[in-house]
Amino acid sequence: MESQISFFSSFALNDVFFMAEAAWRTLLISIISISIGTLLGSLFGWMLYEGRFLAIIVVAPILDVFRSVPLIIQLVLFYNFAPIIGFDLDAFQSGLAILTLYTAALVANVVRGGIASVGLPMRRASRSLGMNYWQDLFYVVFPIGVRAIFPSWVGVALGVLKDSALVSVLGYVELLRASQILMTRTQEPLLIIAVAGAFYFALSYPISRFSAKFERKWSQ
Repeated sequence: MESQISFFSSFALNDVFFMAEAAWRTLLISIISISIGTLLGSLFGWMLYEGRFLAIIVVAPILDVFRSVPLIIQLVLFYNFAPIIGFDLDAFQSGLAILTLYTAALVANVVRGGIASVGLPMRRASRSLGMNYWQDLFYVVFPIGVRAIFPSWVGVALGVLKDSALVSVLGYVELLRASQILMTRTQEPLLIIAVAGAFYFALSYPISRFSAKFERKWSQ
């Protein structure tokens, strides 16, 4: 027999475990998409800053599409059209692909701004010390740029974590989808939304605190 939250509620303890599993699914798709998206976005941001021909002609317009079109539309279109072009992807894979590209599009702008924040006088000084382009990039631009973009990157990461709820439209059972399932069964939307909000807070708050700690450490 299932343990009930109260005598007046059909919301059971097993439902909490179900939502906890869904929260893990939310965290999983978010971590993977943020990690890969950050790597891709860093590459794209560097290409855009350097004004590479391929970046200006091909990459920039594609990134503009991912930044401009609502994420939910991207998810639905990709999930339905992917099989037509030969990609047989499930809800998780489709959601992961779009979230990754969406993250990359956002991170690219952040990284481009971070590189630009390292002034030309400082870069010229590094060259005058005998550094080549790559040494300048890794020993001067990278350390300074990371500090400049870190708060913005954290904002992107938290946004993607919350936007991952939109993958529920594809049938992927993450936290929002699990909440919808339980609301349909128990007819107790306020309680379930409150529990879902608590899970989202538990996922997001450590990231915020960790980033704040890093910022304080770097400012010293």
